[in-house]
Amino acid sequence: MDNFRPALSRLQRTWGRLLLLLYFTGVLVGLAQVLSRKSSEGFFGMNKSQAGESVIVIVPVSGMITVSEQGQILGSSSSDRLVRHLKALSEREEVKAVVLRINSPGGSVGAVQEVYDEVLRLKKAGKKVVVSMGDVAASGGYYIAAPADKILADPGTLTGSIGVILQVGNFQELFKKIGVKIEAIKSAEHKDIASPFRTMTESERKILQSVISDAYGQFVQAVVQGRKLPLEKVLTLADGRIYTGNQARAQGLIDDLGNLETAITQAQEIAGIKDKPRVIYDEDPWGRIFTMFSQKSSAKIWDSTLANLGVHFAYLWQYSY
Repeated sequence: MDNFRPALSRLQRTWGRLLLLLYFTGVLVGLAQVLSRKSSEGFFGMNKSQAGESVIVIVPVSGMITVSEQGQILGSSSSDRLVRHLKALSEREEVKAVVLRINSPGGSVGAVQEVYDEVLRLKKAGKKVVVSMGDVAASGGYYIAAPADKILADPGTLTGSIGVILQVGNFQELFKKIGVKIEAIKSAEHKDIASPFRTMTESERKILQSVISDAYGQFVQAVVQGRKLPLEKVLTLADGRIYTGNQARAQGLIDDLGNLETAITQAQEIAGIKDKPRVIYDEDPWGRIFTMFSQKSSAKIWDSTLANLGVHFAYLWQYSY
């Protein structure tokens, strides 16, 4: 009994620390949500814009693009938050141009398309949109860049990866080894399509391939319309491969090479701003608070979560794992 007490005491201390960590994490999440709401209502530094002032806003798109705002904790970009912010910018008269600073390998199909649609609406509202690519702007990261008025990248930026992927896990052989059998009671033949507990049938494979082909076609059309390239040319480029900034410029996937400052200058020129504009960096409050979560870690968590679900449907450059 005496030997057991020290072990029990250590266990209690460990649980105590864990509960304390969870408490402070909850506080930080609440604070981040408040900051995020404030940011969407009035961007940092924009509430006191002077009459007649021209503003260029830099909006960061970093990490995986997901629908859930909780994704921000893991260092990814919430499409919900990005859509709110872009919509708010479209309604600000003083905002003449928006620079999307993209450093993302893509994300889920729905989330990427939500941001893409809002970029189109931003342009329809009369705002000029310039994209500045960072280390990576591939797959879904390139999808949301396609409709921009100008796309700039560094010579070594990795972009392209035009395509879509759906991954289905299969644990059938593993479950056989450990003596687990899963049976599904379903309303129709395809209700458990993509189940990780059995081998996929040929008819199911055709159905899922048709889903992939449809999403792929949507991506290709976005590039054709946004970059004003012939469909035949885009199809030759859209085989999933990545390109450097140099290669992408040669193929017409981007307009020019340059860093963020070059993109800001380009935004000023195409927006027709004569005087020096006010440049505001729309800093992500989630990113400021949760900087301890690295991109690599967030990708692993994303991968682990989707593996548990058994299905992965995304505009995503796979090496990001």
